[in-house]
Amino acid sequence: MKTFKLHIILLLALPLLYSCTKVIDLNLGNNTGKLVIEGNITNATGPQTIKLSQNVPFSNTNTYPPVTGATVVVTDQAGKNYAFTEVTPGTYTANTLSGIPGTSYTMTVTTGAKTYTATSAMPAPIALDSLTSKDDEFNSSKHKKNITVHYHDPAGAVNQYRFVMFVNKVQVKLIYAFNDDFNDGRTVSIDLRTDNNSDRDFGIYAGDTVTVEMQCIDKPVYTYWFTLMQQGDNGPGGGVTPADPPSNIKPTVLGYFSAHTTQSKTIVVK
Repeated sequence: MKTFKLHIILLLALPLLYSCTKVIDLNLGNNTGKLVIEGNITNATGPQTIKLSQNVPFSNTNTYPPVTGATVVVTDQAGKNYAFTEVTPGTYTANTLSGIPGTSYTMTVTTGAKTYTATSAMPAPIALDSLTSKDDEFNSSKHKKNITVHYHDPAGAVNQYRFVMFVNKVQVKLIYAFNDDFNDGRTVSIDLRTDNNSDRDFGIYAGDTVTVEMQCIDKPVYTYWFTLMQQGDNGPGGGVTPADPPSNIKPTVLGYFSAHTTQSKTIVVK
């Protein structure tokens, strides 16, 4: 009798359970076809590169249509113009430009009868002292390693940094952007971790060759990268992000223009 009553209760409850079921439509966004600009001017000798592409739907593979036939010019604060040549579809380079710290540069891109501009000031370089490796305390059983960057932040100046890491010549997708709000004038050691949910299979192990590029960047560029870092490992060509990071390009498009210093160090992980 008790079993019979239990069956009756279950049958009566089933409609209520179904009525509580709600189909959730995840709107990942389909705002595609926007211009994406990735502009970099460094103090290194060699071609400077500005890339133009279009964003794609969130669900698509990471293949971004190039924007061809644009006119791309960079002007320094003294008024000298550097014309960029399209060497491959969507990739524009200038071989005669080598950035000078303390100098501001303005990028002008004209495509589709619209003109976009951005200005970035190249900060003074700050030395990357060394790289070290150590056991990852959260993945010690898997013998994973973390890379630590060491440098001395100069006192009394506002500084922002971006680090780009390569493991066995493959770039780690994660973004590392920091400022000196809490370590002005101090010797700094920062761990560059790779084992989060979006990059869980990209561990660093003994025997790997790791290269870290240190960029000294200005405040607007730092804000761009820091915002992306907070959102995950979405890059500038990633298309649809939870919120578009604040670009320094006007009128607003996806991407950035960065005049920064660059230096790199390489270690073999032990």
